[in-house]
Amino acid sequence: MTPAPHRSHTDDLLSFIAASPSPYHVVAGAAQRLEKAGFRELRGTDDWTGATGGCFVSRAGALIAWYVPEGAPAHTPFRIVGTHTDSPNLRIKPAPDTGTSGWRQIGVEIYGGVPLNTWLDRDLGISGRLALRGPDGAPRSRLVQIDEPLLRVPQLAIHLDRTVNEGVVLDRQRHIAPIWALGDPREGELLRRVASDAGEDPADVLGWDLMLHDVQPPGYLGVDQEFVVAPRLDNQVSVHAGVTALVDAATGATQPSFVPVLAAFDHEEVGSGSETGAQSPLLERILSRSVSARGGSDEDWSRALAGAFCVSADMAHAVHPNYAERHDPDHRPLPNGGPTVKVNVNQRYATDSTGIAVFTAAAERSGAPWQPFVSNNAMPCGTSIGPLTAARLGVTTVDVGVPGLSMHSARELCGVRDPGYLAAILTTIMVGG
Repeated sequence: MTPAPHRSHTDDLLSFIAASPSPYHVVAGAAQRLEKAGFRELRGTDDWTGATGGCFVSRAGALIAWYVPEGAPAHTPFRIVGTHTDSPNLRIKPAPDTGTSGWRQIGVEIYGGVPLNTWLDRDLGISGRLALRGPDGAPRSRLVQIDEPLLRVPQLAIHLDRTVNEGVVLDRQRHIAPIWALGDPREGELLRRVASDAGEDPADVLGWDLMLHDVQPPGYLGVDQEFVVAPRLDNQVSVHAGVTALVDAATGATQPSFVPVLAAFDHEEVGSGSETGAQSPLLERILSRSVSARGGSDEDWSRALAGAFCVSADMAHAVHPNYAERHDPDHRPLPNGGPTVKVNVNQRYATDSTGIAVFTAAAERSGAPWQPFVSNNAMPCGTSIGPLTAARLGVTTVDVGVPGLSMHSARELCGVRDPGYLAAILTTIMVGG
């Protein structure tokens, strides 16, 4: 069986994932853990003067958290872990109630790069947030998580489609409306059900950001339970590791030599181009304000950035045993071999030799293994928030990730040891020394 420290970390990871079916739940769960460790939430309208110790700012599906060691000068460099909270899925349309041929269905939109076949014949719940009319007229927000099997995207029987095993691509517009009842569509029915589960009056709902999630719980797989199987490993593995590392850096026996930062962005799966994405000025403004709140000048801000380092942590591809030819022949990461360092000379990843040196030195100090990754030259390479952060802040950045299979699937797989290895390395980088 796997060693207890790794299993302990992944047990906690699975609890985190089960409670986080949407980016908004990811932020709420991370904030709860930070507050338990003594961090305090700052709002944009607050006075941040003198703010030290552990602080965080949350905005919808994004969270920026940092820890200022006691007595740290305003120019103390940052050690940033960049992640993202969103995952590819099916999101509910503004006018959701639809149906045909005696079935009640809901309309959904495809979010990110979804392998649609993985969402077929799965029991689906609803999650996200409602925007509600407040008692003073100002809008308020309420998280929603319905873990009941309410919906399903049924696959066409093989008797009615003999080509189903020949790689036919689903019609993205016509065949993905999930069923959830019999009868004609009833306007407002979905909203009434969701509001009722949240204990709210449907008349108070002004808007929503709702999505579907597989209600099958995360778990373990394999003869010795050496694999983790769960939805949204991309990228909740990294968010969880980043929160764990930041808390450990802030509460450990050794005070950090830097200002450790966790930046968990939203909308990475669709390009990061939003107010809460990595292309936005969110991280830059918050970190700059944290420097000035401690009495720092523009010169202090520039010095803090000049000495900064960023780890962009996202999932990576393990070699697929049935499609080994799709991978680089000399770079074939395996689960439980440690996180990968992702390299792409065309800057789809921001890694360079300096970033590799910092990350691998931290891996050695933490006792964690690591693996190199590069894409097959004949295959298009994915990307991450790393290049966006590097370009916006001008800081040295390394792209890393836990290797897994079934990326973007409704249910993904990684090794049981690797999430703990990643957290250990990130903690070492945040603490420094």
